[in-house]
Amino acid sequence: MDHLDLDLAETTLMELADEAGRIIREAFSKEKRIKTKSSNVDLVTETDQKVEMVLKARLAELFPTHKFIGEESTAGGAKCQLTDEPTWIIDPVDGTMNFVHGFPFIAVSIALVVQRQPVLGIVYNPILELKYSARIGKGSFLNGEKLQVSGQEDLSQALIFIEIGTGRDPEKMKCVQANFANLISQVHGVRLLGSAALQVCMVAQGACDAYSSFGVHVWDIAAGALIVTEAGGIVCDTAGAPLDLMGRRILVTSSLKLTETLSNTLVQYSPDRDDV
Repeated sequence: MDHLDLDLAETTLMELADEAGRIIREAFSKEKRIKTKSSNVDLVTETDQKVEMVLKARLAELFPTHKFIGEESTAGGAKCQLTDEPTWIIDPVDGTMNFVHGFPFIAVSIALVVQRQPVLGIVYNPILELKYSARIGKGSFLNGEKLQVSGQEDLSQALIFIEIGTGRDPEKMKCVQANFANLISQVHGVRLLGSAALQVCMVAQGACDAYSSFGVHVWDIAAGALIVTEAGGIVCDTAGAPLDLMGRRILVTSSLKLTETLSNTLVQYSPDRDDV
């Protein structure tokens, strides 16, 4: 990382998020052209594609040697391979289903990953004006205010996010339903927002105590993973192992004790990896 100008990268990150936010904000209340990808709940709009195109072009201009992983590029056939090289990972509109319905929990998520570790991240909801950001070793922030996880250790007092996601194969749905049924009577409350990036960031904010999902993609979580760890939270695989960014399984919590409890409680499922 010695040769990488993180100051320039961070400035660029903020500028890209603002530009993406402007595009998303202008399109939010307008009629949208919608297409489906892997299923009828896996959606893409012209805004997803425009945001990614604009950000990718800008990054290629400023950092021509850097790699790039984007949701829509991958959907279009680009390889999703994470190496040790500096790599920008982008979800242009996290929560496309929400975007289509006018539900304001959407965000652009941008991360810079070096040696397979996020070093910069931003998750920006331009509709509600929530801008979560982090730089490795420097803490994480919401609209400039420093973030700290709740530290909750007691599952019975925890407010948790459990996400369904876009995959609808029977094995996965059986896992999701089992976890809902198992946890709903053990926790303080369960919530679903439809945006992985925002839900991870809300754990960082202390507004929720844990989040788990099977089937997320690297672009959903790369920025949020840094934001929550810089806020004192724990990010790992759903079974408690170290997080594999390409493994499509994530558990985010506000304490080690809650991590241990949830990783031993969750019914497990292994989706196809992002890099296969």
